[in-house]
Amino acid sequence: MTQANSSPAIAVNIPCSVTLTVTHEEFVQLAIANRDLQLERNATGELIVMPPTGSETGNKNSDMEGQLWLWNRQTKLGKTFNSSTGFHLPNGSFRSPDAAWVRQDRWDALTPEQQKGFAPICPDFVLELRSESDSMKTLRAKMREYMANNARLGWLIDRKNQKVEIYRQCQDVEVLDKPITLSGEDVLPGFVLDLIEVWS
Repeated sequence: MTQANSSPAIAVNIPCSVTLTVTHEEFVQLAIANRDLQLERNATGELIVMPPTGSETGNKNSDMEGQLWLWNRQTKLGKTFNSSTGFHLPNGSFRSPDAAWVRQDRWDALTPEQQKGFAPICPDFVLELRSESDSMKTLRAKMREYMANNARLGWLIDRKNQKVEIYRQCQDVEVLDKPITLSGEDVLPGFVLDLIEVWS
């Protein structure tokens, strides 16, 4: 009788100076085998391992996800997704926004298999909430990537500096100082995000 190798898993620390590149197929295998890790892959194949957010950031993110979910539940205009969801963007990267929304007709155009895996689609709307460990340079690059892959509206919320950067197709980034609400504009019609809890 042959016994399978049952050695315990060993954690590997990857220094910032080391870049690991993986193919599309390798990334999918890694993500499936490491469901507890937050993994992303940029367009050049670089593997990005993101630390979990702190409890406070997680709580604020949950509040915003909940507001988006409730609006969509009432309007039934599309599908909402939380920060655990990965999308395979047209440029080849795999990204996981903190909250996202896809218009219903675009979601319905995907096959059932595509919907089950990392959906090959860029969300119409993306939200990124800066955590203590996030660099604004990295987050801004992600927001520009979403826009380049046809996201229609994006919000980058910086709690540390109490600012919001609004990204729209073919427009300059708009920066707001500690807004109380944000409008979903024509992308999320009727949606207004209440930010009072986020700033508290």
